[in-house]
Amino acid sequence: MLKKAVQQGRRRVGTGGVPSGYVEDFDEPRTKLAGFFSILQERVMIAIIDYGMGNLRSVSKAFEAVGHQAVVTRDPSVIGNASHVVLPGVGAFGDCMANVERYGLAEPIRSSIQSGKPFLGICLGLQLLFTESEEFGTHKGLGIIPGKVRRFEIDPALKVPHMGWNQVNIQRPCPLFEGITTGDYWYFVHSYFVDPVDRQIAATTTTYGIPFVSSVWRDNVVACQFHPEKSQAVGLQLVKNFGSWRT
Repeated sequence: MLKKAVQQGRRRVGTGGVPSGYVEDFDEPRTKLAGFFSILQERVMIAIIDYGMGNLRSVSKAFEAVGHQAVVTRDPSVIGNASHVVLPGVGAFGDCMANVERYGLAEPIRSSIQSGKPFLGICLGLQLLFTESEEFGTHKGLGIIPGKVRRFEIDPALKVPHMGWNQVNIQRPCPLFEGITTGDYWYFVHSYFVDPVDRQIAATTTTYGIPFVSSVWRDNVVACQFHPEKSQAVGLQLVKNFGSWRT
């Protein structure tokens, strides 16, 4: 169709003089083509990083539910070409970090964050971004956010892990919390919490025996301790907001 349109434009040039409206007709296919490539560039393709541990299917289904395309992958080129990247995770910090290294995913994760594209960490995906964890000894993390991952030392009457629904209090406006109310309930499953050196990056806090940082926001990175994919309507709102986020 494009070739035919261009040929028609060329034939009109050869008829002697440029007819009225010719430039518009000739430029139209190129304008449409440029618009097509612009749409392609703006399409959202979310890469959910698979390092062998995590509730990958649940996260993928959450994005599917809100109309965002997502692919589960450990291919560095797919991660590099994605418009948005998600690092989920459940399990022990040391084991998860070992798998990240084993599959050669540490550098793609760092490169994605450095590129400025939207990045979401979920549960252990939040903790892995920190300098180190004290879970079952000391284990080095990705070192992207200065701080430590610490175990709850709280009233023995409170069970650890912290499991179930709890309130999340928004500390500062964050694009991913648009349409979400402070004090809403989210689903948690964890025995350790993040303790950032810079407390100003806290996007939300939660109390379980003690107040702790339940999500962080720094530049193009948002990471949360709670599970949006298990948090019903508020969780799906956050997932939808992430897919629409442009940094």
